[in-house]
Amino acid sequence: MTAHDAPPLAEEAIRGAGLRVTAPRRAAYDALAGLPHARADEIFERVRATIPGTSLQAVYNVLGDFVDAGLARRIEPSGQPGLFELRVGDNHHHVVCTSCGRVDDIDCIVGEAPCLHPAHDTGFRIQVAEVTFWGLCPDCAAAADSRPPSDPDRP
Repeated sequence: MTAHDAPPLAEEAIRGAGLRVTAPRRAAYDALAGLPHARADEIFERVRATIPGTSLQAVYNVLGDFVDAGLARRIEPSGQPGLFELRVGDNHHHVVCTSCGRVDDIDCIVGEAPCLHPAHDTGFRIQVAEVTFWGLCPDCAAAADSRPPSDPDRP
């Protein structure tokens, strides 16, 4: 799935990944489709709204199944909780706002996967390169630009 593709229907995607279709898996998939870069607790809240008896552990199990089957990707920006997304297989990267924590996708930086190549031969057969950019999102940058300059003499 690329950034511009609509995610497939939950049942089709889950079956296509070789998993059995269950109500918690359908609900978690639908939650992920509506919340790219979601924390497990955010997905849990959405799943619990449609399936009240679902536990947080069940959602973690579903997400683990999705990642293991290649249906979802887990990213772990430094200092942030793990995030899950449905955009897999295209070796895209991420940008994280250092103020509000917003995460956006960045398409492959150079060429095709793995997009980056080591400066010297490591002996590894590189398959994926994962890059995280850090900075201010447009909203936080605008807010920072609109604040008056701080007075160096004030505490």
